[in-house]
Amino acid sequence: MFDKQEIALIQEAKKEWEDSVLAKSLAKAPESKEVFRTGSGDVINRLYTPDDIKDIDYKNEIGFPGQYPFTRGYQPTMYRGRNWTMRMYAGFATAEESNERYKYLVEQGSTGLSVAFDLPTQIGYDSDHPLSEGEVGKVGVAIDSLADMEILFNGIPLDKVSTSMTINAPASVLLAMYIAVAEKQGVTPDKLRGTIQNDVLKEYIARGTYIFPTEPSMRLITNIFEYCTKNVPQWNTISISGYHIREAGSTAAQEVGFTLADGIAYVEAAIKAGLNVDDFAPRLSFFFNAHLDVLEEVAKYRAARRLWAKIMKERFGAKKEKSMMLKFHTQTAGCTLTAQQPNNNIIRVAMQTLAAVMGGTQSLHTNSRDEALALPTTESVTIALRTQQIVAYESGVTRTVDPLAGSYYVEAKTKQIEEEAMAYIKKIDELGGATRAIDLGYIQQEISDSAYKYQMEIESGERIVVGVNKFQVEEEPPKGLLRVDPSVGEMQKKKIQDVKAKRNNEAVTEKLAALKKACEGTENVMPFILDAVREYATLGEICGVMREVFGEYEQSVLL
Repeated sequence: MFDKQEIALIQEAKKEWEDSVLAKSLAKAPESKEVFRTGSGDVINRLYTPDDIKDIDYKNEIGFPGQYPFTRGYQPTMYRGRNWTMRMYAGFATAEESNERYKYLVEQGSTGLSVAFDLPTQIGYDSDHPLSEGEVGKVGVAIDSLADMEILFNGIPLDKVSTSMTINAPASVLLAMYIAVAEKQGVTPDKLRGTIQNDVLKEYIARGTYIFPTEPSMRLITNIFEYCTKNVPQWNTISISGYHIREAGSTAAQEVGFTLADGIAYVEAAIKAGLNVDDFAPRLSFFFNAHLDVLEEVAKYRAARRLWAKIMKERFGAKKEKSMMLKFHTQTAGCTLTAQQPNNNIIRVAMQTLAAVMGGTQSLHTNSRDEALALPTTESVTIALRTQQIVAYESGVTRTVDPLAGSYYVEAKTKQIEEEAMAYIKKIDELGGATRAIDLGYIQQEISDSAYKYQMEIESGERIVVGVNKFQVEEEPPKGLLRVDPSVGEMQKKKIQDVKAKRNNEAVTEKLAALKKACEGTENVMPFILDAVREYATLGEICGVMREVFGEYEQSVLL
């Protein structure tokens, strides 16, 4: 970006500044003796100048918004055209209660829905299964059959909203239910817009709501790619998730490296299944964390966009620009929320919102202040939504594209994260790819080591968490928290009984048998799942058939 003569002059001027201005200042008021680091632990220099970015090629590495390598955003105008989708993550107890929350959020200005499912739903069990006892409706909404899905979206026109569903191992079943609800509303699949998370590799790495072994899981994912390419063309078929990798304790560079390595594995699996990269790649999306180090996070998003564009173009030979664009949803960091002084979380979320927006996110969920204690109350979720709206309409950061571009620090940090993430990808390639690296426990161990280091820094006081290890106060026990009625489990059991009594059980048996045969063969299973869903086969019944054929995954033990 700068010629050698100019860099030499800058180096000389910096040395003069250090010997005069800086030296006098340090003599009067020395700096803290601490080593200044980013949230990920990288050392931060006192000052950044053009010398730190002298090797960056502006045109080919930074470029312009809406143009390869998309460092500055995949839209030429970004938020000057329209704001990001304000997609508030919600779901608890029954479909009826969650439906009320969705309608409230839409009334308050939320521009997209995001469904949180309870734990039994996430691991493919019906609410009446013994393993579901005590967990029904606790961390999300319980969905057992198409009947629940009909209630969940009652009064919400599915051709008018964009819906994200945080579901992974049973993603094919929940997507089929969504398509079936739309059909009952008279909405054809080609009109549906939204995303299923559908990223099972990160479940093995960081989250744990897996069901099937890696090979059949990858088959289900590529079946969804193929089916949606032909039938649900506006649907994002996967949200490749770094969010949970970061929540588990990774650094920013690890979040990018491991997430894109997972993305590579999905692309390779789809190509191996016979799909053309430019047919499915434009509907891939990503999901990142917004942590607390604002500038590091902005650099992280920019590095991820640039690196993915290069991977798609150079590694997979993608021809369409849309295949090279890394589109991503962001959620503020749940792991940074504290039970102590929970109102402090409002400020944390505001800073994380700024990081996501200045980094160019396409949609955003803001966590609520009380989520370290319970599911959010209506008041708390409203504050979280208002945080996005204030940033959008009052902060001014949306009025120019990529506002931090050209910052010597941000550009240097962007390049550093890209290089570190690429080093992880190369290591994973050497191990045989993401699935092999997961089976070996490599990725899990790297994250575990980073998480341990982070926690030790908090416990030693080297890393300050306001209200936790510094600036503590005596507090009253929290009041007004949202509590899920324990009777929800019994209510859901009764619903399942009613569904099974009213449905055509012969047709259900027939459709489940057809699904089993498809699972045993090589056909795309999505049409068979959809047929079973339409007959009100339950989630547990459908996943039970797939468990019988595919088996269940057993996690590697880290030593």
